[in-house]
Amino acid sequence: MRTLRIAVMPNNPIDDSEALPASTIIPEPAHLWQYPTYDLIAWQPQGVLDDRLLDEIGEWLCAIEETSPPSKRFIDLSRLTMVAVRTSHVFKFARKRAERFAGVTPVKSALFSEDWVGFGIARLYENLMKETLIEARAFRDRAKAAAWLSVPSHILKLEEKPEPPR
Repeated sequence: MRTLRIAVMPNNPIDDSEALPASTIIPEPAHLWQYPTYDLIAWQPQGVLDDRLLDEIGEWLCAIEETSPPSKRFIDLSRLTMVAVRTSHVFKFARKRAERFAGVTPVKSALFSEDWVGFGIARLYENLMKETLIEARAFRDRAKAAAWLSVPSHILKLEEKPEPPR
């Protein structure tokens, strides 16, 4: 089952010391967190990043952009076991994302990978999205990504676990 993990943030968004409450589960793509207080959606794909998975997330992003205002995005590529996406497919994906982006205001997308291959794909996407309303940026440091997104850095660790369904 695909899940969306929603965490209600501390009452004082400036105070990073308050523990995150447990999230709830609702149907959506797997390994996805939403932090409404910070206007942030975080996705942590797992397994193999291939053309199919890239297309799947692109279709999902287009669907949410049609129904809700743009939000900041954080894509954590640290749980990938392999990158098998074709370079030409990344070009096609970026062109399609730029053409289908439904927002009228820019949206920030931070892509994180400590692995050089994942970081290389993220940098390629960053360069392909220049001159579009999707401000993509590749990072090898979570704290720098958090600063760029204007969110507390502990959120981007994506360690919080959802409560089981009732």
